[in-house]
Amino acid sequence: MSPTNPAAAAGDRLIAEDVLLVLFQPSSGTIAGENTLFYVLGGAVLTELGQRGLASVQDAGLRGALVSATGERPDDELLRPAWDYVATKPRGVQSVLAASGPTLRGPLLDRLVGRGDLDRVEKRMLGLIPTASLREGGSGRRAELIAAIRAVLVDGEAPSERIAAVTALVSASGALPVLHPEIPWSTDTATRARALAQGDQAADAAAAAVTRTMTAVVTNALIAALVAGTR
Repeated sequence: MSPTNPAAAAGDRLIAEDVLLVLFQPSSGTIAGENTLFYVLGGAVLTELGQRGLASVQDAGLRGALVSATGERPDDELLRPAWDYVATKPRGVQSVLAASGPTLRGPLLDRLVGRGDLDRVEKRMLGLIPTASLREGGSGRRAELIAAIRAVLVDGEAPSERIAAVTALVSASGALPVLHPEIPWSTDTATRARALAQGDQAADAAAAAVTRTMTAVVTNALIAALVAGTR
């Protein structure tokens, strides 16, 4: 398996799992952007629904972009709440992020630990209080994702549909500079990441048009929500 093509081994992994794993910082055992993480994970779920043909987005003029459910209710329990939310009626993107994102962190971490992507280390503070810390697991998944993103942003390789989405979401989260030097931060890196976030077809020739549209809508809403949240 090529380290720059982890999409081939994604299996039933959610995009949100890969985004969270990339945001994990092995040196500190923390996750970048914790304060606004739920927006990012909600955006990853909505992007996944778009990729699977389970959600569509329409321009509603002054109301902005509205998301509707399509297809059948997803099997994955972490995708269902967002799908259910937009199945009742079309919803604004930021509304979907706020409604679906806050409950995702814990279950996604459990999946990453279960897959061996992360390890949860149990210990006791002061010998009495039980605590848990995270460290990188032995699956090699995070290294594959980092290599794939670096190949796109630094070497200019064309991304797969999945890696384009993961890269766009990580970029929209504002965490790309934190990943330096794993992914060297530069003007060129920022420019390529911005093109992916905007659904640039030339930068993302491998991705389907519907995915590019959904990714652009989600990342634009995500950026706006994060900016508003820091004011």
